[in-house]
Amino acid sequence: MNPGSDMWQLILPLSIDIIMSIGAYFFTLNLIPRLKDLFVKANLYGIDMNKRNSLKIPEALGVVTGCIFLVTMFLFIPVPFTDYIFKNENFPHNEFVEFLAALLSICCMLLLGFADDVLDLRWRHKLLLPTIATLPLLMVYYVNFNSTLIIVPKPLRVWLGYSVDLWIFYYVYMGMLAVFCTNAINILAGINGLEVAQSLIIAISIVIFNIIELSGDLWKAHRFSLYFILPYIATSLALLKYNW
Repeated sequence: MNPGSDMWQLILPLSIDIIMSIGAYFFTLNLIPRLKDLFVKANLYGIDMNKRNSLKIPEALGVVTGCIFLVTMFLFIPVPFTDYIFKNENFPHNEFVEFLAALLSICCMLLLGFADDVLDLRWRHKLLLPTIATLPLLMVYYVNFNSTLIIVPKPLRVWLGYSVDLWIFYYVYMGMLAVFCTNAINILAGINGLEVAQSLIIAISIVIFNIIELSGDLWKAHRFSLYFILPYIATSLALLKYNW
C-alpha cells in the first residue's frame, strides 16, 4: 500500500464506518425491545423449553438487525467515493457496482430469512433461493474479473500442477457455497444465542484477517470487506445481548 493519499483513503472511510457501526449498535439495542411485542402479536414467537415459565419469546428479530444493517450501509454508500465525487475525478464504476451488488445480494438473503420464519419454507426452496441471491455478485465478478483459476494446495501439485482453471464450475461452486453458508447458520436457529454467536465468531475472524492483510497489495479488497463486516458485527452484538 502506498503512503499518503492511499493511507487517507483507508483511514477516513473506515473511521466513519466504525462511528456509524457504533450508532447502529445502540439504535438496534433500543429498537428490539420496542418491536418484540409486534412479533408476538404476529405469532412469531417461541417458548423457552429450558425455563419453567411459558414466557413468549419473539422470533425472527434478525430481520430488525438486518434492516438496520442495510440502512447503515445505504447511508455509508457515498463515503468511500467522496473524493471522486467532489474532485470530479474518474469515478470507479466497477467498485461502485460491486458495492451495490453486495447490498442487493444481502437484501435477497434477508428476504429469504424472513420468508422462512413466516412461511416455513421447504428445504428445496432453501436450496434454490440462496443460489439465485448470489447471481448479482457472480455477474459483477464475471464482468470485472472473470478469473476462474484456483491455486492448488502443495500436496496436490504433483498431480494437478500449480493452478487449475475451473471454468464455469467455479461459478457453480460459488453458488453452492452460498447455499452451504446460509443453511449452516440457519440450521442452528431456535437455540438461544447460538445462531448469532457463531455468526459473530466468523465475522470477527474475518475482521482479524482483513486487518492483517491491509498492509498487502490487495488492501482495497480487504478494506471493502471491512466496510460490510463492521456494521454487521455491531448489529449482531445487539441481537446477541437479547439472546444470551
